[in-house]
Amino acid sequence: MSAGTVALVAMSVPAVAVAESQDFAYVTNTTSNSVSVVDLATNTVTANIPVGVNPQEVAIAPNGARAYVTLSDSDTVSVIDTVSRRVVSTIPVGDYPFAVAVSLDSTRVYVANGLSNTVSVINAATGGVITTIPVGTLPFGLAVSPGGTRLYVTNQGDNSVSVIDTATNAIRTTIPVGVAPAGVAFTPKGDRAYVVNLGGGTISVVDTITATVITTIPGGTDPERVAVSRNGTRAYVTNASSNDVSVINTATNTIIATIPVGISPVGVAISPAGTRAYVANGGSNTVSVIDLLSNTVIATVGVGGSPLGVATGRLPGQQPASQSASQPAPRPIQQSEHTVSHKLHLTQTQGGHVRDSDFDWDRHRDRRHFNRKAVTWTTR
Repeated sequence: MSAGTVALVAMSVPAVAVAESQDFAYVTNTTSNSVSVVDLATNTVTANIPVGVNPQEVAIAPNGARAYVTLSDSDTVSVIDTVSRRVVSTIPVGDYPFAVAVSLDSTRVYVANGLSNTVSVINAATGGVITTIPVGTLPFGLAVSPGGTRLYVTNQGDNSVSVIDTATNAIRTTIPVGVAPAGVAFTPKGDRAYVVNLGGGTISVVDTITATVITTIPGGTDPERVAVSRNGTRAYVTNASSNDVSVINTATNTIIATIPVGISPVGVAISPAGTRAYVANGGSNTVSVIDLLSNTVIATVGVGGSPLGVATGRLPGQQPASQSASQPAPRPIQQSEHTVSHKLHLTQTQGGHVRDSDFDWDRHRDRRHFNRKAVTWTTR
């Protein structure tokens, strides 16, 4: 009997571990200098990982083994082991690293250096920068194409997207988009990319085959980031000043719903299972959990101070996430027009480092973007 009891206990340990932490989200807390780990099964914070000062964005490797966090004050990237939940290395990169993305095979890490006007390419195995790619002015957002062959870089300072060939690390083309592009995300097929234009209050839809904008969608107030559902039928855009998320039907490229969330939502990510979206609310120190079938907030998770970036993943060794989710039911269109006036002024010194930036528009609140160094954002 005792042998049977021992066997039962041994079998229960891995079952509990998988239930608690198979799917998780990492959330950067800019004023707490930490990353919150959220268990997606229970929507609770299971750990807070200390990182460097002013963490910005976070990306989780597709294999689930590492998370990468940009630290704008120290010009470094913290590498987190997702199993031990601790920082295992720190990688120096360019000036004011912001966005971060990982290649599909988890071997390369890409970092947008906002004040260097470059992208650092990191060898994930060695932790060394293997090349630095010059891009546009104020690179801000990054996305790796579903096929892994292209990296899209949004450049806020010159209203463009740099398209990088990941095999050669060379720029293939540059796509003009709206004012101050921020977040960018691909559809699962890779035939479309959605670019959020923070300054213009719009979303540019890019045909990735022709590398041209095929339509522009009027968005919410100060749109920030975008995530596309795993079945490709919906795109979710955070609107920082109206405290909501716009839901775009990707077949018609129209906004079909608006979901109220917390204060100043910025980061957004889809769960590995494809059934929920997680939104970091910088002004309320929370993460809103959205059910993608009902387009409603089903939970609110308290995290650290001024959360900004959010990424989801699965631990190493788990089955891959489903690439399809039930198609969300259609919702009535709740689209409204937003007339936003904007002005962008950039002054650069020799070497391409931005020394002054006065980027303001009506209805714009205080932003955290590039405001810890030489660049200043103001409202008039």
